[in-house]
Amino acid sequence: MGNGKRVVHVTTVHHPHDPRIFYKQCMSLKKANYDVVLIAQQTEEKQGDIRHIPLNSYKSRWKRMIFGTFAAYKQAKRLKADIYVFHDPELMLVGAMLKKNDNIVIYDIHEDYVTSILQKDYLPSFFRKIFATAYKWLEKILTRKMELSLAEKYYYDIYQRGTCILNYPLINKNLLQDRKEENERGVKLLYTGNVTVERGALIHARLPIIAPDVSVQFIGKCPRSLAEQMYEEAGDKKEQIHIRGIDEFIVKDEIEEMYFRHNWLAGIALFPPTEHYMKKELTKFFEYMNAGLPIICSNFPVWDAFIKKYECGIAVDPHDDEAIKSAIETLRNNPVLAKQMGENGRRAVQEELNWEVEERKLLSWYEQLLEGMETK
Repeated sequence: MGNGKRVVHVTTVHHPHDPRIFYKQCMSLKKANYDVVLIAQQTEEKQGDIRHIPLNSYKSRWKRMIFGTFAAYKQAKRLKADIYVFHDPELMLVGAMLKKNDNIVIYDIHEDYVTSILQKDYLPSFFRKIFATAYKWLEKILTRKMELSLAEKYYYDIYQRGTCILNYPLINKNLLQDRKEENERGVKLLYTGNVTVERGALIHARLPIIAPDVSVQFIGKCPRSLAEQMYEEAGDKKEQIHIRGIDEFIVKDEIEEMYFRHNWLAGIALFPPTEHYMKKELTKFFEYMNAGLPIICSNFPVWDAFIKKYECGIAVDPHDDEAIKSAIETLRNNPVLAKQMGENGRRAVQEELNWEVEERKLLSWYEQLLEGMETK
């Protein structure tokens, strides 16, 4: 398929084993006979057969944006790729500089960056609007000769162009086959992925107060300062809060292993309302569904419609303690219903919401881009 064409993925922000970059795109392209190179920060873990060119890590954001970006450009230019894929907005200038008549440059858009800027509370409102406007203008200019890869459906409404390569999960067949008895389902709730305030960390930390016999397991990178806030939020129930990943990136395999450890009552995503997350279909939804877990999540319109469409959980107001408690009690007191919700989710992932579907789209798109380049 790839005929040895070289594809170089570049990131200065994401972990080298970011699931979308490494496990999905890089591994899929490698399997299709592309020569794949990843330029990313240094890591001790080695997984897969992907050539990794390491970059220095910087604690300072500004140093990373200056020195890391320059180093990434030098390495990328030297490789003379047929296709360059960059994953961070701070690399837009690098992408523009790499674009030539005989290559393809793709901007893989993971986030709604304009909305994200508008929600940065540490910036005064006036400056947020200025930065967001400047970002939109700069992005439009620098990416005009690039292809756009969109990780979310609603990004098309923002950009009016691009190809949706959705962030659906790799099917874990072991999880699909993992069946537990209904009466074994306990009162343990699971949260996977990065732990932040915007992703509901402080709401989740209160769950043992809302439902006193519940415990919550977090697995994903969590800043130590936030972990301390979460323990404080849980008060005398803090021993029922378990955080794996304080100041530490947790690799995909370790997160997936956590699904096997217990018969979890549900996977949780009780996020506070923000423009950034209200329109997204969370990757963790698909991962919970792959593992056969019912979902308890916020009742944002997009999320509520998703849960109802696939009948895979319960959506509630994230600020309504009684509604949250009722959702937990519903799943605990109705094990057959909880299992059915989990099986509904599993079936949807197996048949529709999975990376194998997106992989076919990705490879077909790359072939079309390369064919178009050859006919110029």
